[in-house]
Amino acid sequence: MIFSHAPINFHFNKNSENFVVEEIPLYPFAHTGEWLMLKVRKKGLTTNEMINKLSAVTGIKKRDIGYAGLKDKDGMTIQWISVPRKYRDNVNKFEDKNIKIVEQDLHRNKLKIGHLKGNKFFVRLKKVLPVDAKKIDSVLKEIKKYGMPNFFGYQRFGKFGNNFEEGKAIIEGEKFIKNRRMEKFLISAYQSKLFNDWLAERIRLSNIFDLSEKELLTAGYDKELIKFVKSQKHPFKLLPGDVMTHYPMGKYFYLESLEDSERFYKKEISVTGLLPGKKALRAKDKAREIEEKYDELIPANGDRRIAWIFPEIIEKKYLKDFAQYELVFILPKGAYATVLIDLLKEGIKKFI
Repeated sequence: MIFSHAPINFHFNKNSENFVVEEIPLYPFAHTGEWLMLKVRKKGLTTNEMINKLSAVTGIKKRDIGYAGLKDKDGMTIQWISVPRKYRDNVNKFEDKNIKIVEQDLHRNKLKIGHLKGNKFFVRLKKVLPVDAKKIDSVLKEIKKYGMPNFFGYQRFGKFGNNFEEGKAIIEGEKFIKNRRMEKFLISAYQSKLFNDWLAERIRLSNIFDLSEKELLTAGYDKELIKFVKSQKHPFKLLPGDVMTHYPMGKYFYLESLEDSERFYKKEISVTGLLPGKKALRAKDKAREIEEKYDELIPANGDRRIAWIFPEIIEKKYLKDFAQYELVFILPKGAYATVLIDLLKEGIKKFI
């Protein structure tokens, strides 16, 4: 199976020296309009902390500050925000040692969550020996050829990795939180955990289909299903009834033929997984049999998330004299660079 390599030795510290992320806007700005678009570089602050500081100093109400995505505190992050144009003079006077406005533009609309195409990452790995650099090269070739699973990263689950348990307790009526925003966040963490568990099972199933037809028949798998799966080129095996989407975004449709599996191999489309909840589209047929094990009655809107992504590896460079490996790549919105780093370091065993 893909990414089944032994652990690779390197050191990664997520700080502004070794980790930089820059948003890629969803669309070009109009250069005119009532919204001032600000390209902000920050370090040591979350997006919300940056917005709080900007609001406090400039007098802009927090609700009037738009942004496309939330960025972590660790590392250096570069993202666009929007504020009413009338505050331009206040913005130009703004100074903070951890926040710098590096570019300005104008647009007709306020930025909203999701208004980004993806993110460009710079990552520096340290203490990399030549033998490990070659192993990293090999795994990156696999990622370039096949893509990678789109797990939610550890950041999604809080400092101790267990905030989804609180979300589960809220859903089951065992915990009550007055703060509606926090309640929504914890419930969404539980939805994310169910997605990760489903994706891990689908990867394990893909591994199982590496067995011979005779072994699979003995294990009780249907002959037609075995034929359907074994004819696929991609190591992540699609199932009849999977909900697919054009990559990196587009309308949903059901997998019905092997022609779609070829399109998946060519990176034209991808498979999606369920974030359980109200109004979410469900899979059908064999894909639904697995998905329904991770589908719960959740008092929140559900959705679907691309389960397999195709990173664009822009640059990779091994600095032997410094024992460092530098990597630049692009991921679609919502994907985690730390998942790619974990795949490099520990392989798929980290997740399944």
